[in-house]
Amino acid sequence: MTTDTSPSDYGAARAALLAEPGPAGRPRRTALARLTDDWLAGLLAASGDPPGVALVAVGGYGRGELSPRSDLDVLLLHDGRLARDLPERIWYPIWDTGIALDHSVRTVAEARAVAAADLKAQLGLLDVRHLAGDRALAATLRSAVLTDWRAGAPARLPELRELGRERAERHGELSFLLEPDLKEARGGLRDVVALDAVAATWLADAPRDGLAAAALRLADVRDALHLVTGRATERLSLQDQDQVADRLGVLDADTLLRQVYEAARTIAYASDVTWRAVDRVLAARAGRGRRSPRLAFPFTGAGRGAGAVARGAVQRRPLAEGVVEQDGEAVLAQGARPAADPVLPLRAAAAAAQNGLAVSYATVRRLAAECRPLPVPWPDEAREQLVTLLGAGEAAVPVWEALEAEGLVTRLLPDWERVRCRPQRNAVHRWTVDRHLVETAVRAAAMTRRVARPDLLLVAALLHDIGKGWPGDHSEAGEVIVRDVAARMGFGPEDTETLAVLVRHHLTLVDTATRRDPDDPATVEAITKAVGTATQLELLHALTEADALATGPAAWSAWRASLVDGLAARVAARLAGVGTGPAEAAPTAEQERLAVEAARTGGPALSLLAQSDGAEPGAEPMGVELTLAVPDRPGLLGTVAGVLALHRLTVRSAGLRELDPIGAGAVLLLSWRVAAEFGELPEAARLRADLRRALDGSLDVSRRLAERDAAAPRRRGIPTPPPLVVVAPAVASATATVLEVRAHDAPGLLHRIGRALDGAGVRVRTAHVSTLGAEAVDSFYLTDEAGRPLAARRAGEVVEAVRAALV
Repeated sequence: MTTDTSPSDYGAARAALLAEPGPAGRPRRTALARLTDDWLAGLLAASGDPPGVALVAVGGYGRGELSPRSDLDVLLLHDGRLARDLPERIWYPIWDTGIALDHSVRTVAEARAVAAADLKAQLGLLDVRHLAGDRALAATLRSAVLTDWRAGAPARLPELRELGRERAERHGELSFLLEPDLKEARGGLRDVVALDAVAATWLADAPRDGLAAAALRLADVRDALHLVTGRATERLSLQDQDQVADRLGVLDADTLLRQVYEAARTIAYASDVTWRAVDRVLAARAGRGRRSPRLAFPFTGAGRGAGAVARGAVQRRPLAEGVVEQDGEAVLAQGARPAADPVLPLRAAAAAAQNGLAVSYATVRRLAAECRPLPVPWPDEAREQLVTLLGAGEAAVPVWEALEAEGLVTRLLPDWERVRCRPQRNAVHRWTVDRHLVETAVRAAAMTRRVARPDLLLVAALLHDIGKGWPGDHSEAGEVIVRDVAARMGFGPEDTETLAVLVRHHLTLVDTATRRDPDDPATVEAITKAVGTATQLELLHALTEADALATGPAAWSAWRASLVDGLAARVAARLAGVGTGPAEAAPTAEQERLAVEAARTGGPALSLLAQSDGAEPGAEPMGVELTLAVPDRPGLLGTVAGVLALHRLTVRSAGLRELDPIGAGAVLLLSWRVAAEFGELPEAARLRADLRRALDGSLDVSRRLAERDAAAPRRRGIPTPPPLVVVAPAVASATATVLEVRAHDAPGLLHRIGRALDGAGVRVRTAHVSTLGAEAVDSFYLTDEAGRPLAARRAGEVVEAVRAALV
């Protein structure tokens, strides 16, 4: 220990230490703390080192590390016998150095009282460390503070969490700010202190993988910032970033920010996981849920339907195949096999997001460790689950962050690595490139009712800036990348071309609308050539708005929106009639056979073909192609859809057409592609029997569905746009009224639509049903009893009836 207590000598030694080329980082912070420890101990010794007195460090200094411009947080602890002039003999030499000092003089009882009244003071005392004087007194304080903290944890932890929320509101999220506050912003050093405080309660602990390294990186950047600026600042300003990067030996300021962002995301994710664990522990302590009904899996196991499980059993609710809800999180079911199910990460993520849940930390870790990469091209289910995840809107963000924290996003999309944590040095942008892409998908999820292909809108939103980070125009680079990504995802050539057009021209519509004369025919012609079809135009229009809204408030305004809307309307008028799609394919031989059988027998004829989605020998069937031919009769569509819903089959697509194969009257041919909600397909014989019973009236499908829904527990959900039910313009069909329905998919949705149409007394001549992710996009060609298009008034009544059935 140094015996020289002169402020000038300490100041010279401190300056010399900070000027040395090494050691840097933690070794230098530790060396500076030790130097300061020795000096302060000398000050107390020079004051006579009286009994019953201890000098202790608290807060950041108590943790044994000092940044170059950190305050000294020091407490003079005594047992009640303290010379009046002792504090001044210690404090004045510190003030003489010009170092900021946060000091106090208290007994153990006084320190505990202050801690009980002031959470911030209590947090500082959790890190109390003896510097000099009475070790037993310092140990008594540390023991008492920890005991008080653990005893008061149920009350204190919610208060600590609220402090963190207030800081985040004031300072923002460190991982997205161009000039972040390294200490106070969400994901900063203050959050690391909070996580250590939670761990000290013994109630929960943060996931430690990568956390220490992330905290160390932020502390090193903070040190460099202090030395570059010569001030005790926590804000990494733009003008300082190049010098800080140079001092740390980092390539450039962008690389520095990416490292800072990555560290902040690790800390923020650890905080999210920890606070969910705290919530569960506190809820259990409060006794909430102990007397709530326990639910067994209703689909497997002995005693199905008994309505009870063993006392103390864990409550679980199925969400998707291999995924259940437990303690407010999505977790893997007991029978899940991650190693044999490469789609499981996306299925779990989609199920969690659609139910407004987080994916549990242990689940994400297990998925990352055990799941194999998806085959190329992706199975259809993988693509649909990705779209379902993105379609959840805001609820998708924390789920996406969890996947990204464990490397699952870059495993799914290798090109994501170039945009991950990439800063955007443009004041208009509020997010990093990768988060901007996610936020654009969030905005696009609210626009899915506006487009016929919500799946393409959501994927384009996620990938529209994927070319950033490559040389040249990012739109041109992105077009090349998205063609490859779309092919790997399993999109067909036409959809791949549409995605490429959207990415290549995602700025074209707004740039043209704001910089060109909308009345000039060349302006409309330029956009017409770029998009080519009305479908691509409506997708580009929605993507343009979603992109601007996700960029920041300065990127979109009522004026810009009016210009874009006006230009899009002019182009739509030019494209009217273009891209109406191919003619309906002729029936297959199997469909004709079934139609003939139904016409001859007067009853239903069915064909069931189980499909295995791309996979390996022995893989479980993932879907069913169901073809049904039935002599024309009212209510057929709703009845068949209801039977499928009873068997927990999700309709992915469906088609209805009318044939007269032998001249004996109309036969309706229904072609379905369905998937089991929880992976177990029904027996073909049982499905066929229930269809026959439903058609002859011996099975009341609506009543059975209502009974099942009433018995099921209420599910958490997410806000979704209201359903859209409209009559298409008359040009859509000269022989029928085309009713378009766009809604969030739900069990029994098509059954409810079919019943509403049946109740309205209209005939469904043809239907085209698609489920794209979690969005239903359906078209029904309707006629009256005489086979004519509906009158305008009656069409309006049908719209209201269907809308009422969906609300």
